[in-house]
Amino acid sequence: MKKRGLFIGYNALFIIILLLVVPLLGISTSAATDTELANQYAPILYFEGAETCYPVDVSYHISNSYLYQIGTDQPIDTSPTQENLSSYTSNEYYLDNQRGIIEDNGIINDYRSEMNSLGYTVYSHVTPSGVNTVVQYWLFYAFNKGDLNQHEGDWEMVQIVLSGGNPTLVMYSQHHSGQKATWDQVERDGNHIKVYVARGSHANYLRSYSGKLGIASDNVGSNGKILQPNDYTLELLESQEWLSFGGRWGWAGGNAAEATESSVLGLAGPLGPQLRQNREMWENPVSWGNTLQSADENIFLVEMFLYNFVSIFILLTIVSLGIAIFRIYRRHKKTGLGPRIVSLLYIDGLNLKSIGNILCLIGIIVAIAGLFNAWYSISYGFSGGADVEAYSTSGLVDLIKIDGIDGIRITVPGQSGPTPIGSFSFPFSLLIAIGLVFLVIASIGISKSKKLGNKYIWRGLKLVMPIIVILIAIAMMGALIPSDIASESDDSINMGNMFSGFSTSPLGGESSFTISGTSGQIDLQWGLGLGGILLLLSGAIFIIAGILEIAAKTMFFESKVVEKSRKQKPEKPTKIEEPKKTSEEIKPLESEVSNENKTEQMKEKL
Repeated sequence: MKKRGLFIGYNALFIIILLLVVPLLGISTSAATDTELANQYAPILYFEGAETCYPVDVSYHISNSYLYQIGTDQPIDTSPTQENLSSYTSNEYYLDNQRGIIEDNGIINDYRSEMNSLGYTVYSHVTPSGVNTVVQYWLFYAFNKGDLNQHEGDWEMVQIVLSGGNPTLVMYSQHHSGQKATWDQVERDGNHIKVYVARGSHANYLRSYSGKLGIASDNVGSNGKILQPNDYTLELLESQEWLSFGGRWGWAGGNAAEATESSVLGLAGPLGPQLRQNREMWENPVSWGNTLQSADENIFLVEMFLYNFVSIFILLTIVSLGIAIFRIYRRHKKTGLGPRIVSLLYIDGLNLKSIGNILCLIGIIVAIAGLFNAWYSISYGFSGGADVEAYSTSGLVDLIKIDGIDGIRITVPGQSGPTPIGSFSFPFSLLIAIGLVFLVIASIGISKSKKLGNKYIWRGLKLVMPIIVILIAIAMMGALIPSDIASESDDSINMGNMFSGFSTSPLGGESSFTISGTSGQIDLQWGLGLGGILLLLSGAIFIIAGILEIAAKTMFFESKVVEKSRKQKPEKPTKIEEPKKTSEEIKPLESEVSNENKTEQMKEKL
């Protein structure tokens, strides 16, 4: 019994020593709790079918990179390790993957050749934030190949905010911002949130149909690889030796000017988790999350419509085609379709209906030509001395371009030429082209020029509507500039004056500005493109054609009803009238009748 008491005493003393020594050694006693929380809420990652890169351990990038300092051509270290990276805490360094450059697929191809052996890795970080606890999941990708920019390395993050031990909010990173939602708004499997990763850019979305609303134009879906929590390794960031590395995880530019430009244009590798968004994502995660756009069910509906637009459009087109065919069938049974079937083909001489139909055919050709040319554009040219020579352009290049094929695309100037930063893709040309086809179909069997004229006018109004909307939007650009920015001016440039030109002359114009403190000059030119002019012209032609058809007040052909009414009815047999008898001829007949009556009376008496 005495030995047993001593044993218990030693154990108690050992526990007390551990409680005193462990904090002194810097060992976290909450590590197990952090791991448990990280595992409890580990996300399910859904990737789009054409994705090429997946979350990977940073050792892949480090082992294939040289360490550079911005402004030097020679690498500082050709074999950096996770341990020695921690000593480079300044953002003037970067890890340049030697397997490729940002203009090719070398890094992607190399990563995919090793993907199966590398496996998948997600990093977690559990931290208190005020009265809340935040569980973060950081994902590193070997390459960012977005539609609008691409760079080596890519860090993205999703986080869950726990209040009183219960999940209340989620925040997803998206490019330079993100989106927040309540726990009830997020899709999940138990406690495991569902994250839909955009193809190439790896922005995180709350729904599989999101991404198309906005200039990012991300491609999101659930038709590719799905990584369940059991499919990837979950590691705590605090245990990573490289965590304090302050440089960029990818090429960042050979000199200071190039580094600044590549950072603005999204060509530079990202900073690590501790430095993202001026350290806000790491040090004040809840405050950072509160600045994000809130999820909205109405926005989800719009995103769902845009994501499924092609399918919806095809379905509506089939339904509309069915209705049109049914109407044509009824028209055929009731009035017939006429000898030329398509009523816009009734061209016979110099008359109003023929001229109207000729104009319609011309309008169709002009509209089709308008679909393949720019509708509107804002262009810039940059020129100056040696201090801005790197940004000079040879003539004007597009800043904003709107057309029916690519929708809206925005570019910015750079040392390597115009760089796209945003777009809004929408099949405007498809809508217009299908509308023209339906105009031809709807004209089948129309017998009255007035009815056909109404269809021409409506089609003309629909053609000019997109251009009118664009002009209104351009005219409003001046009003969209915040007053504090618009009022700021110096001797060289005034933002208010720059955008007021768009507002006062949306149809077209040009202006020039000098850049303060430099020899640089910006030349701006804006206005309707050839495609926009052609669509306006086409719309006007259709409207004139419609007016002529209405004024013609004619029939293209005689309907079945009219033809039947004009058919000659069968003649009734004529009655042959007997010649009228004279009074002299009638008297003997009357006497004969009276004699016969007398004879009959005598017979009755007998």
